[in-house]
Amino acid sequence: MNVINPLSFFMCANFKPITAIQVKQLGLPAIPFTYQPEVFPSFAMPLLFNAQKSLEWRLVNFGLIPKWAEDKEAGKHTYNARNETLIEKRSFTEALSKCQFGVIPVTEFYESKYVNGKPQRWGVRRKDGQAFYIAALYEIARLKNGEVIRSATMISMDAHFHPMMSEFHEPRTDKRSVVVIPHHRLDAWLNLKQPDISSFIEGFPVEEFECFYCPKQRNDINSPQLSIFDE
Repeated sequence: MNVINPLSFFMCANFKPITAIQVKQLGLPAIPFTYQPEVFPSFAMPLLFNAQKSLEWRLVNFGLIPKWAEDKEAGKHTYNARNETLIEKRSFTEALSKCQFGVIPVTEFYESKYVNGKPQRWGVRRKDGQAFYIAALYEIARLKNGEVIRSATMISMDAHFHPMMSEFHEPRTDKRSVVVIPHHRLDAWLNLKQPDISSFIEGFPVEEFECFYCPKQRNDINSPQLSIFDE
């Protein structure tokens, strides 16, 4: 079982991917592979991208593995990428320069909210039940052992002034949020041909989303994130 460092919860490290019903609701191509109903760093997840002017799915590693990486371990530290420093970070600069943009469609994602100094597990989802798109950067790398691996990272943004996301994460720490691509801007994002993504960096509309308390389930042995949360 993967072991997740509690420090990783300063940004999104756990989510539920899009469901088959949601795929149909959004008129997306059917997903031709299976995947876990809940995803953590280093898990396989579905990525949607534009290939030859049509939408395609790929099963990718949650955590971008750059071409210079010797093994998959690098992906444990690259599942979130700050939009402010993408061009500066060795792990992301090549994928950014090649405009390898995709989205990770999710049902809901999880963050920690500190109540009376103790972390609680909270979720964020759309009020209408539809899946939504988290901006992603993807890479295809060949490891030293010859294995070809596809991987991706979520792009994050400052959330100090976001009405919902500013409430998460430990007090006095950096406040971050995933970048949500609105449904009507999906094509524009996937077809972006230059690395300036500033026009997409905006907080998601709070009126369309809701957050909810979702305490850990003791019988959920496959959820490493839950170990840091109190009842």
